[in-house]
Amino acid sequence: MHVLLSGIVGSTAYGLAHAGSDLDRLGLFAAPTVAFHGLHRPAESHVTTAPDRTLHEAAKWCRLALGGNPTASELVWLPDELYEVRTPLGEELIALRATFLCAAAVRNSYLGYARQQFHKLSTRDRTDPTGRARAAKHARHLVRLVRQGVSLHETGRLEIRLTEPEQVRALGERFADHPEDAVPLLADAEARFDRPGVLPAAPDERPVEDWLRRVRTAHLPAA
Repeated sequence: MHVLLSGIVGSTAYGLAHAGSDLDRLGLFAAPTVAFHGLHRPAESHVTTAPDRTLHEAAKWCRLALGGNPTASELVWLPDELYEVRTPLGEELIALRATFLCAAAVRNSYLGYARQQFHKLSTRDRTDPTGRARAAKHARHLVRLVRQGVSLHETGRLEIRLTEPEQVRALGERFADHPEDAVPLLADAEARFDRPGVLPAAPDERPVEDWLRRVRTAHLPAA
């Protein structure tokens, strides 16, 4: 397994980490090309909890990013200091990051994930005090996803580090106890997504395909 790109993501990257926050890592790797020639394909993901790290095989990561997956996509938009592995092929992928974007996928993914967080807030058992911290986390994710998604739609850039983390924390606490207060935020995001943005109607798959072929060539056994 050859890691091509890896970095620190999650609350640390967003600027929302606190003393007890986990350190989350995300990366992508290239399986040996010959591993795809046999009866069984290589594993597409490796996930560990000590440390917290998720690694996706290059092709799977590309499919996730082309589908607008917010968690996978942030790997190529991290601030420079958060990268821990950055190979030449990883640099090439960062340079291609805009080609993965399209308006429909960004809207569906970011709004869809935000609505999932809202559903969790709205349906939680508020008589169970142990769920309060988890609800606040869901609420912070809701706010972050809305802000990042709208910004991406309007500017073509995914802003990983939040500009007002304290405000996001405050809204998280408020929405955890009063989920209905998040309804206007979601409605405003939907309205902004309805306006024309800067993203194309479809991603540009050709340079992604070319990059993946270079990855496969680079990981063939030496003659």
